[in-house]
Amino acid sequence: MKEYLKKYPKYDYMYLGDQANTPYGSHSADRVNKLVVQNIEFLIKKGCKLIIVACNTASADALRHVQSIYKGKPTILGVLVPAVEEALQKTRFGNIGVIGTRGTIGSNAYERELNKYAPDLYKPKDKRANKQIKVYQQACPLLVPFVEEGMIKHTVTRMMLKKYLRKLKHAHVDTLILGCTHYPLLQKEIERIMGKNCKVISSAKSAVDAIDSYFKRHPDVEKSISKKGEHIFYTTDSPERFEDLGSRFLGVRIKGEKVEI
Repeated sequence: MKEYLKKYPKYDYMYLGDQANTPYGSHSADRVNKLVVQNIEFLIKKGCKLIIVACNTASADALRHVQSIYKGKPTILGVLVPAVEEALQKTRFGNIGVIGTRGTIGSNAYERELNKYAPDLYKPKDKRANKQIKVYQQACPLLVPFVEEGMIKHTVTRMMLKKYLRKLKHAHVDTLILGCTHYPLLQKEIERIMGKNCKVISSAKSAVDAIDSYFKRHPDVEKSISKKGEHIFYTTDSPERFEDLGSRFLGVRIKGEKVEI
C-alpha cells in the first residue's frame, strides 16, 4: 500500500490486514485458499472494485483459485507476476534468486512463473549469460517475525540475512526477488550483503509499476475506483498491534478497526 500511495495518492483505499492468521507462510495451501476467499468476500461486501492480493504466499497459493471463483467481478490481482517480469527483463546472466516464506518457496510459484515467462522476456545481455535462466530459492522463515518485532537493524537480523543469502551469493545470483511484503524494510541491508552487481527487486514496487499498463488495457477498472483520498484500515486482531506495525511500514500513523470475518 505504501507504494500505491506514492503513485496514486488520490485513490480511495481499504486495507485489510488478516493479523489473526499471519504469517500465511506457515499455513497449508488449502488453508490459505480458504482465508483468501474469506478476505475477498469481506472486501466485496465493502464495495471494493479492485482487490490486490498483496501477500506473496497468498498470491502463490490462492490467486488463481479466487480469480476462477469471481471471474473478474471484482478485478483481483496479485504481486507475483510483475516481479517475475521485471526480474526476467533485468537479469544480466540469467541467475535469478528468490527469497520468501516457507509457504511461498514451497509452492514453487516463482520458479514456475519465471520459467513460464522466460522464453518471451529473457534476453541474454552478455555472451557469458546462461542460455536458459537458473532459479535459486531460499526460504527465510525468521525474517517476518524479526521485522514485526522491530528488529530491522538488529545484529541477529543481519546475521540471519547473511546465513540465508549465502547460498545465493555463492550461486552468483545477479537478480534477487524479495518475495515477501516484509522484506523491503530490509532491502538496504540485503543490497549491501548481495553487492552492487546484484539487482534487488521488490515485489510490491513491481506490482505498482505494472498497474499502469493494466489500467491502459482496462480503463473501465480505473474509472470505477473512487478518488476522494480516503484510507480505511481493518484488522482481524489487535488494533493496537496493527497500528504500531502498520505505522512503521507506511511511515505515517494509522488508525485500525477490528473486524470479524
